[in-house]
Amino acid sequence: MVFRHRHPARAALIGLWGARRPVSGATKRQMVRFAAVGAAGYVVNLVVYAFSVHGAGTDYRLAAVMAFCVALTCTFALNRHYTFRAGHGRLHHQAGRYLLVSLAGFATNLLALQLLVDGLGVAKVPAQAAAVILAAPVNFAGQRFWTFAKSPLRASRTTS
Repeated sequence: MVFRHRHPARAALIGLWGARRPVSGATKRQMVRFAAVGAAGYVVNLVVYAFSVHGAGTDYRLAAVMAFCVALTCTFALNRHYTFRAGHGRLHHQAGRYLLVSLAGFATNLLALQLLVDGLGVAKVPAQAAAVILAAPVNFAGQRFWTFAKSPLRASRTTS
């Protein structure tokens, strides 16, 4: 039986905080892959951010936008093909959804970054490192339950 919700946000909350059933081995492998892709994106994000802030003298907020865009492109390709094996889906639909979910994650990131830098006086690069980690759960939930979710017809074929 496939457990589906009409509302992706509700599914995300149930999936991350209080699943009604044990996590399957396939889901655990998917979470490990997502974490590996996230780690690669995290490194890309920090390298672009650090180079922009320290090498090019870019404002830290603009540097965060640039780092986000480069990391987004890398992680979309990796998550689509490696993590979720969703190459069968329509690229433009998945890309649009991926962007929307990632923007929600980025908003979380930017808010945390500004609070850490301006509110708490944390150095810019460590603050960005922490902000990226704080935004990760938003990204995972949205990508798994909305962007790369299997259609009910396709899911029923794979679980039968």
